Amino acid sequence: MAMGRVGRRGVQTRWQRQGQSVWLTFRNFSSRRRFFPLIILILALVALLPPIFFHFRLRRLHQVRLRKCSWLKNPPLVCAHGGDSSLAFPNTIAAYNAALHSQVDCIEIDVSRSADGVLLALHDRDLQRISGNNNSRVGYFSMKEIKELGAHQPRREFNDHNIPTIEDALMHVSRSVRQVILDAKVGPPHYEKGLAEDILSVVERTHCTNCIIWAKSDVIARDVIKLSPDVTVGYIVMIDPSTGVRTNLLRTKRAGVVGVYHPLIDEKLVRIVHGRNKKVYAWTVDDEVSMQKMLSEHVDAIVTSNPTLLQGIMQDIRTQCREEGFSFL
Repeated sequence: MAMGRVGRRGVQTRWQRQGQSVWLTFRNFSSRRRFFPLIILILALVALLPPIFFHFRLRRLHQVRLRKCSWLKNPPLVCAHGGDSSLAFPNTIAAYNAALHSQVDCIEIDVSRSADGVLLALHDRDLQRISGNNNSRVGYFSMKEIKELGAHQPRREFNDHNIPTIEDALMHVSRSVRQVILDAKVGPPHYEKGLAEDILSVVERTHCTNCIIWAKSDVIARDVIKLSPDVTVGYIVMIDPSTGVRTNLLRTKRAGVVGVYHPLIDEKLVRIVHGRNKKVYAWTVDDEVSMQKMLSEHVDAIVTSNPTLLQGIMQDIRTQCREEGFSFL
C-alpha cells in the first residue's frame, strides 16, 4: 500500500512538473507575443530613421543653397563708395575711373558745400587727411583753398586726386552707371540751409535722371521732396551716436530708398521695408563676411569702398551655384 502511494505521488509530481513546464512555456510565449508589436515598431523605426535623417539633411542643404544662391534672380546693385577707394583716393576722378573700369552699377558721391557755396565731391574726413588737421571742415574753406591744399600735398597717397565739383563728377559718371547716390553732408556754418536747392540745381543742369539724394539729416530729404517730387530720395538708418539707439526705420513716407548701416540689417528689416515699397541699400560693406551676409539678406544695393572684392565674391557664388545646378534664369 505504501509503495502504491509513493508511486502515485511520483506520477503526480511528474505531471505537476510537466504542467508547470507547459505553463511556463505558454507564459513565456504569451509574454513574447506581447513584445512583438514593440519589436516590430522598433524595427520599423530603425528602417525609417535613415531616410528621415537624409530627408531633413537634404532639406537643410537645400535651404542653405537657396539662401546662398537665390539673390542671383535679382542681384543687388554694386555701388562704389566714393568710387573705388581701395585703389584711389575717395571722390576723385581716379577713384571714379577705377570704379567705371570695374563696370559697377552705381557710384556714391559725397556732397559738401565750401565756404563760397561751391558743391564739392568731398567728405570732411578726406579733407582732414589732405590737410593733416583733424578739425578741418569743408564749410570753412573756399574751393580755391581746398584745391590748393590738394595741389601742395606731397604724399604719394594723394597723387592724381584733383577734387572735382559735383557738377564735374556727375558729368563724368552719371551716363556710365545705372544710379548715382548723392550723399549730402550737412555741416557748419550753413548746415541744411539751401543745401537741397543747391544740389537739385546741379542735378537739373547735368540732367542726372538716375540720381538719388540722401542724407543723415531728414531735413534734406523733406526739402528735396518738396522742391522736386520726381527726384528719388532716401533717408539713413543707423545707430544714433547720442543715444546708442537705432533711428526709426519707417519715416519720410515719400522716400523710395532706405540706406541702412549694414550690421542692422536682417531678414525681418528687409521684409518690413520692402512691405512699404521701399528699397534697402546697405552701407558701407567692406569685408567679405558682411558682403556674403548682405547678399543672403536680399538687399537691393550694397555700398562698398571695395567694389572689385564684392564683384569677385558675387562671381564665385554665381559659379558655385551653377555647378550645384541652381537655376536663376
